Amino acid sequence: MPDIGTLQVSLVSNRGQRPITDAAVEISSAGEPDKILEVLKTDLSGQTEVIELETPPLEYSMEPGLNQPYSEYNLKITAPGFEPVEIAGSQMLSGQLALQNLSLEPAITETASYEVLAIGPHTLYGDYPPKIAESEVKDIQATGEVVLSRVVIPEYVIVHDGAVSDNTAKNYYVLYKDYIKNVASCEIYSTWPKETLRANILAIMSFTLNRVYTEWYRSHCSFMVGKCGSAGIFFLLLFAF
Repeated sequence: MPDIGTLQVSLVSNRGQRPITDAAVEISSAGEPDKILEVLKTDLSGQTEVIELETPPLEYSMEPGLNQPYSEYNLKITAPGFEPVEIAGSQMLSGQLALQNLSLEPAITETASYEVLAIGPHTLYGDYPPKIAESEVKDIQATGEVVLSRVVIPEYVIVHDGAVSDNTAKNYYVLYKDYIKNVASCEIYSTWPKETLRANILAIMSFTLNRVYTEWYRSHCSFMVGKCGSAGIFFLLLFAF
């Protein structure tokens, strides 16, 4: 028998972050995209009700194995005055509340097609190339590039959506706290014990703050923002693989 997880969708306009009311959210299984399971509406806060959906058994996510530990659902979102969006592969785990937050673009034409946002396999389940090897201890005195006098908590980070060598990939400004949450969602399962989650999130934060302090990607981000670590808002260029 399948387990159960829950899902809630929250929508805002990307112009002013205003909640989007009366939006329709069609939910289907990724395996049967033409079969609509639920149709939800957003309320005055831009949120749908919390609904239950089937997931694989909890034990699949507790230790590595061949069985996919999460279920995947497609969400088709339409709202009056906004561009329609389809999210393909939204992941749900047993006993967990999945929060799908999205900001929508105001509509330019009346006949816009769906923008498809595809979510790739989880890092722990998908087949990804290995991380680029690097030294555990950094020689921060070698180049003279380090300008920060202390470790700081950045407000934003800049995420390069591709490999280091890919100059065609886009760069995105992401709030630091949102970046940490997104990395954690990709690197660990929310079904794990609380102490395990805390340890992994602290490791993610430590790694990110090390990159800020050492200005590890300074040569890449200087051409974008003039100077990293300026005006009290510190920037960091991170790479998605």
